[in-house]
Amino acid sequence: MKTIAVETLFKDKKEEFSLEIVAGEKFLRDQKISTYDIFRPGLALAGYTGRFLSERVIIIGETEIAYLKTLPKHLANRRIATVMRLGTPCIIVAKKLNLSDKFKEEAKRRKIPILRTPMSTTPFIHKLSTYLEYKLATKRFVQGTLVDIYGVGVLFVGKPGTGKSECALDLIERGHRFVADDLVKIVQRGDILVGSGAEKSPRLKHHIEVRGVGLVDIFRIFGVKSVRLRKRIEIILELVLWDEVKGDFERVGIEAKTRKILDIEIPRIVIPLTPGKNVSVIAEVVAMNYLLKLRGIHPAEEYNEELKRILAQMESPSSHYDEEIE
Repeated sequence: MKTIAVETLFKDKKEEFSLEIVAGEKFLRDQKISTYDIFRPGLALAGYTGRFLSERVIIIGETEIAYLKTLPKHLANRRIATVMRLGTPCIIVAKKLNLSDKFKEEAKRRKIPILRTPMSTTPFIHKLSTYLEYKLATKRFVQGTLVDIYGVGVLFVGKPGTGKSECALDLIERGHRFVADDLVKIVQRGDILVGSGAEKSPRLKHHIEVRGVGLVDIFRIFGVKSVRLRKRIEIILELVLWDEVKGDFERVGIEAKTRKILDIEIPRIVIPLTPGKNVSVIAEVVAMNYLLKLRGIHPAEEYNEELKRILAQMESPSSHYDEEIE
């Protein structure tokens, strides 16, 4: 199970969320977050702890603070102690509200860090969940080139020297958008895969290595319209040498092949390479054909059904023609 330290959350989002440490600074590194789900402890503070989820980050907002103020101090302290005893990676207080000293005492005893943000509760929960979902998402690195073709994310894969980068360069020249080359970072977000460049520095992004030329800065040469930071991967286009496939490739397009990356099956198309083949045009057609299928139009299946209908109704051919028809 993938986890991140509370310290990572604090460092990554300190400025954006205006986070400050209320208590437990020395426990930031020790406490680990393992889920992007968020927990509001309203029921637990009211006394019901049957469904308490200790692995989730606890968010305390105005509602929880207002409720605690309605309780006698001894009862409020007992409920706070119960919640803290059950555990959590950390507590984050919204709207820069003040917590009672009991929270801080229990935080020190239970080694639980407490953070605070001036953001309103609901918007903060949405932003925090999005961040944690991304940080905790399953990742994989794949050698290939990712291009946005007519809004379709096409991942080019194949052995070195098959022309993936050169094809991407041609597609960029034709107006499509470049995402990543050589090493593509793939993140699973629910039931989709999102690809981006693996470089940590923005200055290293959007470069293509072209054999014989070297590194090409796509952003500076072709402009901001030619690049994007990330794209959903919808098709895998595998480039292979003709001699390697030995005729084992799709001729009609009825049988759909897939490749599993992480837990997601992605449509896979194998393109055999021969001298002079225009792979860029083929990639554009593949993307447009995919867009047709999204709209319920399947040309190969329609062609096959029509051919079957014609063959079923076809009569035996005549031995001669009465007249010639062009």
